[in-house]
Amino acid sequence: MTNLIPQAKAYLEAFAQMPQLQSLKAQEVRDLFAQFPPVEVEMAPLAKVEDRLIPVSDDAEIKVRIYTPEGEGPFPLFVYYHGGGWVIGDLETADESCRMIANRTERVVVSVDYRLAPEYKFPIPVQDSYAALEWVNQNATALNANASNIVVGGDSAGGNLSAVVSMIARDQNGPTISAQVLIYPVTDLAYDTRSYKEFSEGYGLDRDLMIWFGDYYINHPFDAKNLYIAPLRADNLKNLPSTFVVTAECDVLRDEGIAYANRLRDAGVKVEAYTEPGIIHGYFTNMAVFPEQIKGTISKITQFINTSTKVTQANR
Repeated sequence: MTNLIPQAKAYLEAFAQMPQLQSLKAQEVRDLFAQFPPVEVEMAPLAKVEDRLIPVSDDAEIKVRIYTPEGEGPFPLFVYYHGGGWVIGDLETADESCRMIANRTERVVVSVDYRLAPEYKFPIPVQDSYAALEWVNQNATALNANASNIVVGGDSAGGNLSAVVSMIARDQNGPTISAQVLIYPVTDLAYDTRSYKEFSEGYGLDRDLMIWFGDYYINHPFDAKNLYIAPLRADNLKNLPSTFVVTAECDVLRDEGIAYANRLRDAGVKVEAYTEPGIIHGYFTNMAVFPEQIKGTISKITQFINTSTKVTQANR
């Protein structure tokens, strides 16, 4: 663990005192995290934050949280999908980070509370995520926002859903996405990269824990090769939005994130990618421990999407 920054080492020492998550059932893990008291952190100033229910498939509804920055508008948009291995996590998971994204990017951020596995396995989380994108596109005016400038993004499983939503929008001639922001995304379920071997235990997201998440999400082993689960396996990655990929140096998912960035670049997509040094999986939504790293990442995201979406707008 010599590469780790001090905050990451301290976090992992505390994390090691918890039960092994992969030894528990899904609801037990959710209940465990629900017991932790909230930590007071810096809250970026915004004009408004509100929760709403939106329709999805099967006559169901999911919650979204809408973060509106200060200013006149109409604002560009950022649809955000939280992490948690498709099994845990909710709107609170990424709340502080979404507030900061809205504040720093001056975008209306819509955070999506898609339904979770194993109660709702693939493809339900994907369908919910895409339905939320369509809802944002159709209701942009009511959100004081601009449907012609939509960024999608998320962390971990949310990064996976962002990549998949971008592919579906391309394949189905859906809403135009100006850029995608993939923060240590899951892009495959092979669990066999060099970073999986290097960080298989003791770095928060163990290899066995990632397998636990993946097994809850898929219905059958052959699902692991579905391009809407494992976008790295897609034959065609052309005509996808400009992409910003963030990976963490000490993370099992690092190499598949880098591999996806390289595949996109080879397909002609504009890509920027960087690896946050000395850091672990999950840092982006842990404002209590990693505030400076989160601020730095959001600054890089802001610079990228401002440049990329200006180019996209000019080409329309």
